[in-house]
Amino acid sequence: MTSNTPLIIMTFFVYLAIMLLIGGWAWKRTKDSSDYFLGGRTLGPWPAALSAGASDMSGWLLLGLPGYAFASGVEAFWLAGGLFAGTWLNWLFVARRLRSYSQIAGNALTLPEFFRNRFRDNSRSLQVVSAFFILLFFLFYTSSGLVAGGKLFETVFDLNYRWAVIIGTACIISYTLFGGFIAVSWTDLIQGLLMAAALLLVPVVALQTTGDTSMTSQLKDLNPELLNPFTAADGSALGFIAIISLAAWGLGYFGQPHILARFAGIRSTADIPTARRIAVGWSGISMLGAIMVGLTGLLFLNDSNTTLGDGETIFMVLVNALFHPMIAGILLAAILAAIMSTADSQLLVSSSALAEDFYKAVLRPDASSAEVLMVGRLAVVIIALIALSLAMVPDSSVLDLVSYAWAGFGAAFGPVLIMSLFWSRMNRNGALAGIIIGGVTVVIWKQLSGGWFDLYEIVPGMAFGFVGIYFTSLLSAPPSEDITTEFNEAQSA
Repeated sequence: MTSNTPLIIMTFFVYLAIMLLIGGWAWKRTKDSSDYFLGGRTLGPWPAALSAGASDMSGWLLLGLPGYAFASGVEAFWLAGGLFAGTWLNWLFVARRLRSYSQIAGNALTLPEFFRNRFRDNSRSLQVVSAFFILLFFLFYTSSGLVAGGKLFETVFDLNYRWAVIIGTACIISYTLFGGFIAVSWTDLIQGLLMAAALLLVPVVALQTTGDTSMTSQLKDLNPELLNPFTAADGSALGFIAIISLAAWGLGYFGQPHILARFAGIRSTADIPTARRIAVGWSGISMLGAIMVGLTGLLFLNDSNTTLGDGETIFMVLVNALFHPMIAGILLAAILAAIMSTADSQLLVSSSALAEDFYKAVLRPDASSAEVLMVGRLAVVIIALIALSLAMVPDSSVLDLVSYAWAGFGAAFGPVLIMSLFWSRMNRNGALAGIIIGGVTVVIWKQLSGGWFDLYEIVPGMAFGFVGIYFTSLLSAPPSEDITTEFNEAQSA
């Protein structure tokens, strides 16, 4: 630890205290499972938009994306461009319909419950299978946040990695356990603003220390391949598969339960256009800033003749080197904000899957709302501990863990959700086939390599999922007439 560490620690504690105060305020407003898992559908456009964005981007925005740009240059714009397009299309086509349909479908609190009610699945198999895939992929997603937290505390406080991960996990559990959806959404609002401010400030200050010539000229002198979006940093061509794989990250938005929950929890469909503009603007600014952090970090380290073992720590290295300890503490708290904003949402969605979609749906159908709420809070702790065990490997890459979970959710739920909102002929068998085919394709494709198997697994997963839904629905009995009528009335509303 340096002599400046006490100031940074103090800043961290102030930040955490604010988050806990919000958790305490939300505790008083959380009366039942509807409040805990969906906030009583009371989110305004600002908390809905920034909560969706902040919970989407996570520590990946301040660690994974800057690290990728640091290693690959402007190639990172393929990835960021795909995500930007996915954000916009998700808010444009999915948000309004899901807000309306989830309420019509028995005021569904979770995505699996929505699928069950949308297709009148009395066997509950659709709900249980959906919950299984949520728990499976969220364990990897949540562990990516814990890895990011471990890297943060390890770099800033010179802690042992495993102790750093444990401390980060305790911070995340603290307010998610008590405040639920309301606490998560309002803390995400603050965290989202802090993340965007940090990503704008750090590259601007870093550029002022790297010489008089333009950033483009300096990067060209360092390695001209860094400025070519069609080549890797070593000069090798990216190729069609690599470019499609990067841009295809944007497809994942349509199946992310923690993002879709914000659409269902927004106060009114009238708030969605405003929320969309806020969310898209925030995403564009934040991702541009993250790429600039990676590129300016390259120049800064080159000027100082230093090397970096882990590119995903470049944001932290720049903050520690360029800012006063008090400001550094605030900016580093942005990483903690990014980690918390996603991990808390993931824990909440996972706990709702256990409480609502396993416990209440299968084990205790007559369980009271208070009982489900208690099980949900207990599930937060259990899931966090399992994710903690997965995060205990020091060499884990945040980007790799996020990549796998993102593909899993996108392929398992994206096709099913889109078709369920736009195609009245779709039935329960089609939905079940789409989830299983999409999710299993991701798991299998991930184990293969070479040729087309190097394509990001979300692409074949979603393609096979759509095909499975379409043909299975047509080959089995059509949905009942009352469901079709209800669906068409909701579309025209």
